[in-house]
Amino acid sequence: MAAKWTLITGASEGFGVEFARIAAAEGRDLILVARQAAKMERLAEELRARHKIAVEVWPADLREPDAVEALWRKAALRRHIEIVVNNAGLGANGPFAGQGFDREMASVMVNVTALTILTKRAVAHMLQQGGGRILNVGSTAGFMPGPNMAVYHATKAYVLALGEAVAEELRGTPVTVTTLCPGATATNFARDAGMEGIRLFTALRPARAAPVARAGWRAMKAGRRVKVTGLHNWLFSIGPRFVPRAVVPRIAAVFLK
Repeated sequence: MAAKWTLITGASEGFGVEFARIAAAEGRDLILVARQAAKMERLAEELRARHKIAVEVWPADLREPDAVEALWRKAALRRHIEIVVNNAGLGANGPFAGQGFDREMASVMVNVTALTILTKRAVAHMLQQGGGRILNVGSTAGFMPGPNMAVYHATKAYVLALGEAVAEELRGTPVTVTTLCPGATATNFARDAGMEGIRLFTALRPARAAPVARAGWRAMKAGRRVKVTGLHNWLFSIGPRFVPRAVVPRIAAVFLK
């Protein structure tokens, strides 16, 4: 029987590190994927020493579809990938017309294309292997359009829609898909996306990554389809249902400036 493994993307910092620590504490062998090998190696050393598990570090650029396919083929070779955490994500803050396209295109490739490839490959693999769980990290951004972060919000709407649809297709099987939808969180994502000065982060206290990751992990293990963390994030997620569609982007814009 193939050994059971957990694969985590975006595993060099933020949620990825927290998911790795949670999985390791449960005795799960890990494949850590990100571009920053040095950070993952330090994390791997920590987890191996503390939990006596196998941890493999695979640097990869998820902006390249061929690299994502190669990553999956390597991961699934003589392994049962029991859990996949699609955590890698990119964003960019600024007006759509004024943005350079490289960062936004990279966001689409990582947030949408890479996540779709890994989800699709994982579903087929897990059905064949007798079961598994997929945790896709979305965002409350997926519930509404986001002026000044138009592409990022659009990618997270895709993640949410994909996850819910595939979860329904898999109803009654031993494979589940959970979409975690956190709000503003104290990770390096905000710095990298140029978001640290916007109202979403200055007016609202960002959550800590560790409890959000634990909530997402519990939801995944329970087979829940969507998990929104935090009261104000839950209000953000349901608010658009009760407001005229044309007004929703205006409200979002207040928090994204």
